[in-house]
Amino acid sequence: MEPSPTIGTMQTPEDASTSYEYISPIEPAHRLVITLEDDNFTEEKYQVYDNYQRVVHKDLPEDRTPRAFKRFLCSSPLRREVMVTPDGHNRKLGSYHQCYRLDGVLVAIGVLDLLPDCVSSVYFLYHESIHKQTPGKLGAMHEIALAKEAGYRWWYPGFYIHNCPKMKYKIDYSPQFILDPDSFGWDPLDQATLNLLDQKPFLSLSIERQEASTADSGPETDETRGSKRPKVSNQDGQTTPGNDTRTEGHDNREEENNDEDEDTGSLFQSSMPGITCASDMEEVDLDHIALKVFSTGPLFETSDLVAWDSKSITDWPGIKASVAELIAAIGPDVKDLICLDMARERA
Repeated sequence: MEPSPTIGTMQTPEDASTSYEYISPIEPAHRLVITLEDDNFTEEKYQVYDNYQRVVHKDLPEDRTPRAFKRFLCSSPLRREVMVTPDGHNRKLGSYHQCYRLDGVLVAIGVLDLLPDCVSSVYFLYHESIHKQTPGKLGAMHEIALAKEAGYRWWYPGFYIHNCPKMKYKIDYSPQFILDPDSFGWDPLDQATLNLLDQKPFLSLSIERQEASTADSGPETDETRGSKRPKVSNQDGQTTPGNDTRTEGHDNREEENNDEDEDTGSLFQSSMPGITCASDMEEVDLDHIALKVFSTGPLFETSDLVAWDSKSITDWPGIKASVAELIAAIGPDVKDLICLDMARERA
């Protein structure tokens, strides 16, 4: 008979109440604090702007004055307010400065437009002392985080100029989409698109697809080829097919600072990229947009306006044409989320 196995005993510590010394967390060498603030002018913000424009853009002193900073990046016409989402959450709207302070010192500013479904990155500026820390990428990551965490859905990094080294960081994030200058649709900004941008100074993927689909129908004539080119305006105000010569990108700040020669015509005739064209707007229901006529009382709809049904979006200037231009600019998909405030007094 084999001996039965023995059962060992577990040794227990003599003192089960042994205490452990608490080790405090390691203090960081630096502390970065990021806050979302009103887009007001302060001397602290101006010093960062002055340094950035001088070092990065080589602006002359007369071009980087406090007045230029106020005009360019402060006091946006967008009103700051809080939107209550369908799920009951509060979402900030309006123009803000996302301020980055390192050890209490302001070192970077992200100028943001917070829209119902988008965080729009208007401008990003930083002090030269943090250049090696790639602040542009840091700012982009925090803006994307804001869009995701607060439910804005989209992050809009602004314009992309393919041959501008300062904008290369924008293509480091994916998936990302680029606006087609001809169809105003959005296409993936993938490697295939980047390769085409390497080859062509002007690129419309909708035209590329159209040309590919008709490649078997025979050679193109000069007339059909010209009809696929983007339209440009001549000195007489007429639109003609563009040629292969493209104008280099320019600084939008020059237009921001120029009060003269403001266009007073219809937005649909301005050739502005990114807006819904008039023919597509004809199919959009504009009759049921919320309307605030009195400071107190019920809301109305646009169709309640006198002579609304007898007007067309092409009857410019006019209320229906103005509403159509607004919806074309902000996007028809958000028309049911807005209310037109006609009771507000102008400042």
